Amino acid sequence: MPKPKYFLYARKSTEDDDKQVMSIEAQLFELREFARKENLEILEEFQESKSAKTPGRPVFNEMMSKVESIGNVGILAWHPDRLARNSIDGGRIIYAVDTQKIVSLRFPTFWFEPTPQGLFMLQVAFGQSKYYSDNLTENVKRGMRQKVRRGEWLTKAPFGYVNNRTTRNIEPHSVHSKVIVCAFNEYAKGTYSYESLAEFLSLHGVTTGKGTPLGKASIKRMLTNRAYLGFVKHYEEWFEGSFAPIISPKLFEAVQKVLSARERPLTRKVKHDFPFVGLFRCGECGSMITAQWATGRHGGKYRYYRCTKKKGVCSQRYVREEDLAEQIKERLKTISLCDKYTSYMLTKIEVWEHEKKNSSQSCVQNLSNKIKASETRLEKLVESYLDGDILKEIYIKKKDEVMRATLALKQEKKDFDHKGNNWVEPLREWILDTKQADFLSSSADFKEISSFVKKVGTNPIVRDKSARFGALAPFGFVASVRRFLHPKGILGPACAPAARRSLALTSQEVSICDLNGSRTRVFAVRGRRPGPLDDKAI
Repeated sequence: MPKPKYFLYARKSTEDDDKQVMSIEAQLFELREFARKENLEILEEFQESKSAKTPGRPVFNEMMSKVESIGNVGILAWHPDRLARNSIDGGRIIYAVDTQKIVSLRFPTFWFEPTPQGLFMLQVAFGQSKYYSDNLTENVKRGMRQKVRRGEWLTKAPFGYVNNRTTRNIEPHSVHSKVIVCAFNEYAKGTYSYESLAEFLSLHGVTTGKGTPLGKASIKRMLTNRAYLGFVKHYEEWFEGSFAPIISPKLFEAVQKVLSARERPLTRKVKHDFPFVGLFRCGECGSMITAQWATGRHGGKYRYYRCTKKKGVCSQRYVREEDLAEQIKERLKTISLCDKYTSYMLTKIEVWEHEKKNSSQSCVQNLSNKIKASETRLEKLVESYLDGDILKEIYIKKKDEVMRATLALKQEKKDFDHKGNNWVEPLREWILDTKQADFLSSSADFKEISSFVKKVGTNPIVRDKSARFGALAPFGFVASVRRFLHPKGILGPACAPAARRSLALTSQEVSICDLNGSRTRVFAVRGRRPGPLDDKAI
């Protein structure tokens, strides 16, 4: 049986760079020296800074994935507890040994052979590692509960206190505690805000690590910290401490009263709901159109839109919101299509998309085969060079040619994928917009109407109490053709918008053309008289 190659694995429990700094380095030195003495070939090294108490170590999972895919390899580690401290990872290693994916496990401090006795001892080692972690957790929790019962502080001392290593508790700092008392007294007066109190503390040397004043969150955390009353916090619960308090309960409650009074939600004025504000400009002076409430002679409330006149004198007068909305609706009718034709168009788009997809699959597959063949040629070229069959100059020249050819094929495939069906979504979106225009032309949702005009409209202005806006192509094309349509469907002079009913395009009015000379397909008006829906016309 050939001698196996080994994966070297080193791990430390903490992810902090400043803790257990020498652990990884010491393991790597000892394991490399052990491999040299035992004449073990290291295939790859893995090192990780993560606890093994729970599953989910990325480096360990990467190593095990390679073990399971390659097989017939060994693992070199300092001790079994470096590999696993939980039952899932330990069982994964044991199963890999059972299936002969791992044929050897070597440890400088532990003996193992792939025999029933060796597997049993490995299971015992993993069990001991898990027991150590579980027992350590319980011991730490028990110790923390005991410290809470004694009223001792559990972690690093908060600002204003200092840790006493002798008593294993905290005590007031000779200077910082006085600063805390001064800050509480000043804030209790009600003359300081978070920002001004942060400036006050910075003048007394209390700043962030970068020397800047404390943030609002830090100030609030300090003013609400019950540790200054002599309390200990454990699992979001406060307990009575055995250390000296800094703040008196009376002063602390005074500060909390100021905080609660200032954190009361402000009563804000209700904003007026003017849906067309920010949409139109004045057609005379170019200022924005604003809105206001007005009261009629009989006490009725009305909303009017007018020019802000911020660019000078303007003679434009007020226009009522109802009149403005009605004009916008009439304009939307000229760029709308009814459900009958939008449904047909959407169906045709699905057919075109399916046909295009079927025709492009063969091209994409052909390009993929060429790319794969080119990559295979490159692999054979490298193997030939490594075997000494070709000279280095010929190898470099041929490699450059193959790599450039492969890159060209990949770019061609990328461009084809990008340009294949890029006309479908814009066409579908345009049809849905024309359908929405038909719906909004009879809707009372002014906010939705305003949002739609912002999307498809251009240069919206109000002049002489009349709202006007252009339309993006191909909306403008539909509108320009429908202006010349008579309500009965024949060509003739355009009627006034208020007197003309909503028009619907017929089957003979719809055709296919190119937009701006591109491959994008759009439906355009071409017919003169209504007729039955015909596939040849669309």
